[in-house]
Amino acid sequence: MNVLNQLIDKNQKFAMYQGDCVETLRGIPDNSIHYSIFSPPFASLYTYSNSERDMGNSSSGEEFQEHFGYLINELARVIMPGRLVSVHCMNLPAMKSRDGFIGVKDFRGDIIREFLKYGFIFHSEVCIWKNPVTEMQRTKALGLLHKQIRKDSSMCRQGLPDYIVTFRKPGENPEYISHDHESFPVNVWQRYASPVWMDIRQSNTLQRTSARDEKDEKHICCLQLGVIERCIDLWTNPGDIVLDPFAGIGSVPYQAVLMGRRGIGIELKDSYYIQAAKNLENAENKVNEFGADTNVRMRCPKCGAKVEEDTCPVCGSKIDELYKTIAEESSTTYGDEEYDEEVE
Repeated sequence: MNVLNQLIDKNQKFAMYQGDCVETLRGIPDNSIHYSIFSPPFASLYTYSNSERDMGNSSSGEEFQEHFGYLINELARVIMPGRLVSVHCMNLPAMKSRDGFIGVKDFRGDIIREFLKYGFIFHSEVCIWKNPVTEMQRTKALGLLHKQIRKDSSMCRQGLPDYIVTFRKPGENPEYISHDHESFPVNVWQRYASPVWMDIRQSNTLQRTSARDEKDEKHICCLQLGVIERCIDLWTNPGDIVLDPFAGIGSVPYQAVLMGRRGIGIELKDSYYIQAAKNLENAENKVNEFGADTNVRMRCPKCGAKVEEDTCPVCGSKIDELYKTIAEESSTTYGDEEYDEEVE
């Protein structure tokens, strides 16, 4: 396998590789991966490293799609028939300084079209709600500023949510993913089946400051562990192999190991790879001490604890009442008196 470095667990719970994701995948056998979930570089929105092999360094959306296609081609080879690939993405803000206009670019649609081109079936998608106030405060995007309402609301827009877009490889699944009422309760399925996940805790990510590099031009965005957990719950069996070709600090294989699956991560950047290896060793230590957590249960949207009944055993919250009030977060007060009209 063509890699710069690797850490392979002696008990075969995980493998973490440092290298180019396309070249590394070429060393993985056909039809051997049960599921893949990942968050790709969002074209050139974020810069993660200065490597010419980093897809985040693409000069344009078209160049990114060209390079991304090589990865999809390898995924089509290694994923088992009838099994799934999930992509975490969002539509991208178009900026006047970079794109010549203020608007939104259909990055989600580009990903869908690229997967279809390589023979995948568009299987499902879920929209992940994000607080537009938080987005406004972080980006000062013109379209989200309340001050713009008073000036000219034709330039106002909604916030940009995340999506999990899922694709299925054609063919018959040779290993069914079966559940019963005890292992996957109906109240949890009703939440998971919703086309919009309103209750994802945005801060529930692996600690990431130790993976920051002073040469980073922007920042890294860890995929929320709650999102990974739900997808693994739905689309894998215990013992299945879960792949992330853009592993970053290892969030996907980390969560996979905790849930009794086997994780494979591929990461190009040295500092992220080192932190991912540490995180995976930590996950293995937790499993060795406490065992893998394979039962699907509702999580408290306040503290994140798994809940058997209506009341959270950790914080004491009433779960149904919490879910009824989650949407009220969007009423948070705006504070945007100072802003740059061309920030997007």
